[in-house]
Amino acid sequence: MSTPNASGWKPGTPVEGHNAMSGPDTATGNRALMLEEPLLFEIGHVETTGVDLPEPGNGANRLGGFERSEAIGLPGLSEPETVRHYTRLSRQNYAIDLGLFPLGSCTMKHNPRLNEKIARMPGFADVHPLQPVDTVRGALEVINELAHWLIDLTGMHAVAMSPKAGAHGELCGILCIRAALEARGDAREVILVPESAHGTNPATAAFAGYKVEDIPATAEGRVDLEALKARLGPDVAGVMITNPNTCGLFERDMKAISDAVHAAGGFVYCDGANFNAIVGKVRPGDLGVDAMHINLHKTFSTPHGGGGPGSGPVVLSEALAPFGPLPYTARTKDGVVHLIEEEDAEEFAKEHFGGALQHFGRMTAFHGQMGMFTRALAYILSHGADGLKQVAEDAVLNANYILRSLDDVLDAPFGPSGPCMHEALFSDKGFAEGLSTLDLAKAMIDEGYHPMTMYFPLVVHGAMLVEPTETESKAALDQFIMALRSVAERAKEGDESLKTAPHYAPRRRLDETQAARKPVLAWNDPDMA
Repeated sequence: MSTPNASGWKPGTPVEGHNAMSGPDTATGNRALMLEEPLLFEIGHVETTGVDLPEPGNGANRLGGFERSEAIGLPGLSEPETVRHYTRLSRQNYAIDLGLFPLGSCTMKHNPRLNEKIARMPGFADVHPLQPVDTVRGALEVINELAHWLIDLTGMHAVAMSPKAGAHGELCGILCIRAALEARGDAREVILVPESAHGTNPATAAFAGYKVEDIPATAEGRVDLEALKARLGPDVAGVMITNPNTCGLFERDMKAISDAVHAAGGFVYCDGANFNAIVGKVRPGDLGVDAMHINLHKTFSTPHGGGGPGSGPVVLSEALAPFGPLPYTARTKDGVVHLIEEEDAEEFAKEHFGGALQHFGRMTAFHGQMGMFTRALAYILSHGADGLKQVAEDAVLNANYILRSLDDVLDAPFGPSGPCMHEALFSDKGFAEGLSTLDLAKAMIDEGYHPMTMYFPLVVHGAMLVEPTETESKAALDQFIMALRSVAERAKEGDESLKTAPHYAPRRRLDETQAARKPVLAWNDPDMA
């Protein structure tokens, strides 16, 4: 075990045959530092609390008439017990601080502590959307500065900062396209979506009221340009294209696609979720893109997951800039950054766009996610333009290192199509009968990794989408490659133990169909059953 494996990873020297999960059962259910943690209902008591409030004086009532009428039955813990409970639970979860996140199409990258420190500064952390504008000039400066960076990096004309997530940004872009078409009296009803696009793209177009039609991919995993050209016509409002696409490839015909769509009177929406692979290298505006959302959590390192917080600003071409939503920030002639709202928009539109007010409305009640803006700007300023370019180069290098280190043991359907971008795509071709991508993913949990994205994109059978970020070292990549290679070899050899993996996780494999269709979401007291 002391010689490097095919990937170059050199393991340590564990005791032969030793396994942390072997050995006799323990009275607590714990295995040394692998701690078993009961449910809160099983360890807490209704008469226990970690809060000790003084009795209100003079007969005052803190609840103002909202006293409960009966016991609610929620268990309580002391303060130390509460800390231990949630800390133990956190140890059963995977985190970027524990290891590489191979989850593709999500860019689970390291969130620098510097960004977190900046976002927690009182002037940013304590800002409230209902404050008078004059008291948040600094926050508006941050939003405006970030907006200009996004415009410069993409080569676009304007940006809507208010969308709160990628899909929200997609809707924003499509609504801008609709507003532009309506302004010229052009009723178009079809959006074309290539097979290699993100799954949210057709959903967004349908939600906005458009009919969605697929455009096939070529054998090499890119948009079929001739099929796209053949479908263009007076009923096509635009195309929603993901570039780099979900097969991990750059759309080399992007400029030709944009030219064809524009010639047919439509607009080009680009899903910018994979901008991480080309930031500082390619400007989408130069490729003819009219609108593109940018996931700040993917490209610029703001946290995401667990439902948020997200942020999906949308950059707009000169043709769509007048139709962007309110509010937006702008530096006026007095040198001050203002928040442009309904009462200011008419005058501002005449001054800057040379015409009447054309915005389509609002995307959200307030401006956006201030904490995400602050983190993203801190990330951008700490890297600079040259550093952001290196981000893309390192991310692409890491993905290609994984792709070429494993394409002898895992089928890479688009491996011959040239270098991948920031994500490597594999299939389950060659697995022994009865074994699937799901079995391999569960075995990766035993190896200490969160599984990669599975069964997406749909154009690849048993897809495995692996996306290392630019922050992963060669040593970290080598260890991951070694683990994935080992499990892939077991899958090809027909190792039946894969069907019951994971074996060493805190919990065994669920019946995922029943868990999805009949989830048990409430705890029932066994004594009451």
